[in-house]
Amino acid sequence: MKAKCCPNTAFRKIARSVHEPPRDVALRIAATLAHQRSRHCARFKRILKFDCLRLRGIRDEFTLVAAVRNLRRLAKFPS
Repeated sequence: MKAKCCPNTAFRKIARSVHEPPRDVALRIAATLAHQRSRHCARFKRILKFDCLRLRGIRDEFTLVAAVRNLRRLAKFPS
C-alpha cells in the first residue's frame, strides 16, 4: 500500500493542522471533573427548559434544577 501512496519517498509524512493545539487544549479541559459537572448541569437545564439560568453558581442552580425535576416526577405519580 505504501508503494501506491508515496512511491518516491522513504516515509509518509502527515502534517499537523494549525488548529491542533487549540483542539488539544479543549480536549484537556473536557477531561476535567469540573467540565463534566458543568456539562451535566447544562444538560439538565436544557432538558427542563431552564435556558434563562446561567452557569454561575453551578451548585445552587443544579440544586434548583434537580428539585424541579423531582417535583415534576412526583406530580406524574398517580394519587
